[in-house]
Order: sequence, then C-alpha cells, then structure tokens
Amino acid sequence: MNSRDSDKSSPLELEEVKKPESTDDSDGNDVADVVSVHSAPEYKLYRRRFVGIASLVILNIAAGMPWPWFGPISNDMVMDFGITLDQVNWLGNVVACIFLPISLLIPEIIRHFGIRRCCDIGAVTMVIAAWIRYAGTVHSLSSGGAYALLFIGQFFSAIAQPIFQVIGPKYSETWFDLKGRVSATMIIAIANPVGGALGQLLSPIVGSTRQSILVLAIISTVAAPFVLLISAAPPTPPTYAASKKTAGLLSLLRVMTNKGRPSDPPMTGRERVDFLIIFLVFGVLASAVNVFGILTGQFFVSSTNLTATPLILLVFLGACLLLSGIVAAILTSPLFDRVFTSHLAITAKILVPILAVAWLSLIWAVRPHNLAALYAICAIIGVTSVTMLPVALELAVEITRNAEGSSALLWFACNGLAIIFILVEGALRAGPNASPPLNMRKALIFNGAVVMAFASAVFFLRGEQTRKHVDKEKLDKSRARTNEVALQSS
Repeated sequence: MNSRDSDKSSPLELEEVKKPESTDDSDGNDVADVVSVHSAPEYKLYRRRFVGIASLVILNIAAGMPWPWFGPISNDMVMDFGITLDQVNWLGNVVACIFLPISLLIPEIIRHFGIRRCCDIGAVTMVIAAWIRYAGTVHSLSSGGAYALLFIGQFFSAIAQPIFQVIGPKYSETWFDLKGRVSATMIIAIANPVGGALGQLLSPIVGSTRQSILVLAIISTVAAPFVLLISAAPPTPPTYAASKKTAGLLSLLRVMTNKGRPSDPPMTGRERVDFLIIFLVFGVLASAVNVFGILTGQFFVSSTNLTATPLILLVFLGACLLLSGIVAAILTSPLFDRVFTSHLAITAKILVPILAVAWLSLIWAVRPHNLAALYAICAIIGVTSVTMLPVALELAVEITRNAEGSSALLWFACNGLAIIFILVEGALRAGPNASPPLNMRKALIFNGAVVMAFASAVFFLRGEQTRKHVDKEKLDKSRARTNEVALQSS
C-alpha cells in the first residue's frame, strides 16, 4: 500500500463518482491527501500533480521564449541577415497568427485525447521549430532562404506555445482542489512570461545572432522530454468541478450565443456580459505586454540617449516588467486560494485601472535620461499585469464552468489583438528624418489610449464565482452528511 496523508478538508458530494476498490495509485505513485467518508464518494489529491505542474512550467518557459526572442536583437538581425525591421517583427507576428486557429483547436484535442496527448504535440513541434530555425543560420544561405527557415521555425513554435498556455486552467481544475486551483493556474500562467523574460535577457547576451538561435534550440530540446512526466488525469478527481466531463469550446460558444444544449454548462445573461468584459480587457492588456516584449528595442533605443545609457540596460526594461510581476503573482495567488477566495472581481477593479494609467504614462516617460522612471513604470506594469493573469483566467472559468474553452478564447483575444497592435504600431514608427529618427512616440500614444479605453470596462464587471459556489455547496452538503453518519455510528 502506498503512503498517504490525510487532508484537512471534507469531501464533496458527487453521486456520479464511485469510490474505488483500492486506494493504491494505479501508476505506482504515492497518493497524498486522501479523503474518505463511509458511503460518501472519495476525493483525492495526488503527489504527482506537483511533478506534472513542474513539467508544464519548464515546457511553458521553453515555449514562451521564441516569440520575444528576436525583439531585443532586432537591429542586429537586420544587419546580420539582410532583412528589414518589419520582417523581424513578423518573426513574432507569425506566432500570434498561427496561435489563433491552434488555440481554438486545443479544447477539442483535450476533449478527445486528454491533457497528456495534447502536451505531446506541443513538445514535438517545439523541437522541430528549434532546429528549423537553427538551419536558417547557415552562412551559405541567401537572405531570403535564411529568413524563410526562421519564419517556418516560428510557425512551428506557434503550435507549441498555445498548447502549454491554454492547458493551464484545465490542468489546475483536473488535479487541484479549492485551496490550490488559483495558485496552480498562476504557476502555469506566469511560466510563459518567465520564458519571455528569459528570452529577452538571453538573446542579446549569449553571443552573435546565430549563436543566440543555437542557444534557443538547445533550450527547447532539453525541455521537451519533461512532457513524459505529465499525466492526463488522476484516478479519482479532487473536486466536484474536476469530476465533470470536459465540455470543450463548441459547448461554450453555443452557450454564449444562447443555443446551449442540456449537457452544456449553463450561463445567465449577466455571466455572458461578464465573460465578454473579461475577454476584451484580458485581450487588450495581455497583448500590450506581449507587444512590449517584441518591440522593446524599437520603443526605447530610438527614443533614449544610447551614448549615456548602455543598450543592455534598455533591454532589461522588458525583463524588469515580467520578473517583477512574477514575484507579485507568487506572493498574491496563495492569498486568493485561502484568504480572498471570493474577491477576484474586486481585485480586477483595483489593479486594472492602475495598470492602464501606467501604460498611459509611458507616453511621457520614454525620453532621454529618464531610465529610473522607466524602470519604476515597468515594475508597476509587471506587478499589476502578471498578477492579473491567473485572476482573469480563473474568473473566466468561474463564470463559464468551462476551463479549456474559456482559456482558449482569452488567449485567442490576446494574440489576435497582438497582431493588430504590432502592425499598427509598426506603421506609426517615425521616419529616419524625425527627431529622434525612427522613434515610436505615436505608437506609445496608440497603445496607451487603447488600453485606457478598454480597461474602463472592468468597472462594469460583476464576476460572481459560480464554480466555487457550486463546489462549496457540495462541500457543505457533504459535511452535513458526514456528521449524520458519524452520529448514527455512535
């Protein structure tokens, strides 16, 4: 018999789940936090959930690096490969373009083949992408040939990245209970920005552009085998929500258009409005961060005094944004699980306006000899935006009761708007005769204005946490039943 630790929480009542004949883990892993009460169904937390989440973090970090990798070295890419800045931007933009249809397919892949098979696809395409990109660094290739291989490599990266992003809320719902879901979603959600931050830090400091691409290929290849440590689902679910059959994206779309079937998780009219608000606000704010990572060098190099400020310090601005947010998310997510359990909407109404003002302030802050203020603003953007990642993802699941469908739509909005942002902001770049040349001031104005406009919608959000309320209701009924059985036994 494997070792077990008792969970302090009571079981949830679920008639559909049968108590297993044996408490041994069929895969040979230790089982932790077992809950069993007489005739009530048994709910378990398995230790291997931590192995799975650690593997997803590593894969998410590796999958998140390619998108912003070329942003900090964009000017070097132009010189070394004989391409234009717009072509460099499209190495990031292609990820966003392919992300869109792939993200919408992921819920159906999970529904039919499970979490593990979906991750297998991501790991394989990540390795393929890595070495196709490296093949484009051969000196004998023409500029067009090299760029074509770089572009195809980024195409395959665009298959891997959405898989490991979209799967986060579904994995946390499948493997974690009420006291761990937000933290689990946070850990997976911020892993991708960690990859972006590391990508921005590593790409300009590991050598030439060609050496930089080789390093990215090695990282992707080393990370891929961790997919073997991810399991599809536990033998026994940890909560009522985890026991429900995967609904998929089509189910959510039917419900959103008021054409839901009896088997689809129902939504009220107010919940549909709330999800639309989250969809728009999340899409704009998350895309602003992603575009910032891709255009970091162009935002700051052309608008600051490089003779007084080393380029590497400007590159650190993007990393400062993401890393400060990671620290904040790590500190706050456990509070949402255990203290502020029903305050996700209030958190959004506090943090989103602060974030919007910070983005707007960059219009005036991006100027020569103002690096300290830029670091401060980037830290504020990081703390508020990255903290909002798990909050928004979990709140969307609470409203829709559809983890993979809501996650897919939110990331679809993020990347769809990122394409528009990159194209518009690239078109707003000043000419070579401007002062300073090629500055991005108009792009910053566009970014700040759009963020402010959409962020104001958060004040209309109600954000009732329906999934949590249902789980708690089941928990209360189970506690009452447990007490009744205990009294009868005595």
